[in-house]
Amino acid sequence: MRKKIQQTIKPLLKTFFVLSLVLALALGHADGALAARSGGRIGGGSFRMPSSRTYTPRTYAPPGGGGYYAPYPGGGFGFPFILPFWGIGGGFGGLFTILIFIAIANFLVQSFRRANSGEVEEVGYGSNPNVSVTRLQVGLLAQARDLQPELNKIAEFADTNSPEGRAEVIQETSLALLRHPEYWVYAGGGTQQAKLSSAEGQFNRLALAERSKFSSETLSNVNNQLKATRNDVLPASGELDNPTRLISEGPGEYIIVTLLAATLGKFAIPAINTTDDLRQALRQIGSIPSEQLLAIEVLWTPQAEGDTLTSDDLLAEYPDLKVV
Repeated sequence: MRKKIQQTIKPLLKTFFVLSLVLALALGHADGALAARSGGRIGGGSFRMPSSRTYTPRTYAPPGGGGYYAPYPGGGFGFPFILPFWGIGGGFGGLFTILIFIAIANFLVQSFRRANSGEVEEVGYGSNPNVSVTRLQVGLLAQARDLQPELNKIAEFADTNSPEGRAEVIQETSLALLRHPEYWVYAGGGTQQAKLSSAEGQFNRLALAERSKFSSETLSNVNNQLKATRNDVLPASGELDNPTRLISEGPGEYIIVTLLAATLGKFAIPAINTTDDLRQALRQIGSIPSEQLLAIEVLWTPQAEGDTLTSDDLLAEYPDLKVV
């Protein structure tokens, strides 16, 4: 009797063991597939004060001795240039007296213009101005399929080595997001203030935190170095026909786009609780002038065709995002 029971149970145990092994392998493969999140990246910039913002007047003596000439923007005669001619009599002296008044008037007009426009004549390299480091994230439904090709195109043609090119990247990315408001689901972000000397470290920490969420950067343009490694995340031949993989992985549900910007001076986006707040934040960050923009990073996932980002991925990697 006992022998009969053993003979009956043995095949059942064997079948159970085989099924358990198959399920373990299938689920392990699915976990690996879910962990594979491709990402795109556009970045560039420098945390040094550009020379175009620095103006240092020079003073030198003209050949042959005499007075000194201190040039200044806007043309005209420098006032000290004509001091050696003061006191020359006759019509010649009268002519230079007129030139003195012209030079003084020109100097006053240019000084008044600079004061009204808020220009700073001299900014030394030793200065340590305030810098704003802003992060803005948008989570969209995966149905916004036009967004990924738009971001790919921006990455492929962006000039990330020039201030104007970086400003255009932020502007075009913000515009691409503004064109898909019906797919907005999640958003978050904020601005941190720092001095120029410590802003680069703060900016890099935020960028690395976002980049670490990708398994691989399958398309990037950083400082005009364009790289694309798409094959790493595409499924191998025959995997799309595996029903276990399709059931366990499911379709992609979301697209996450992150914008990072370091700007000179005070800058801040609003707290994001509604779609109106998000719209205002995108317009603000997209309109930062190139002369104020120090560095940028634009990151998005998924990037590669066939890759997915599920709700589980979003909750695990982006817990601070709010529903808008």
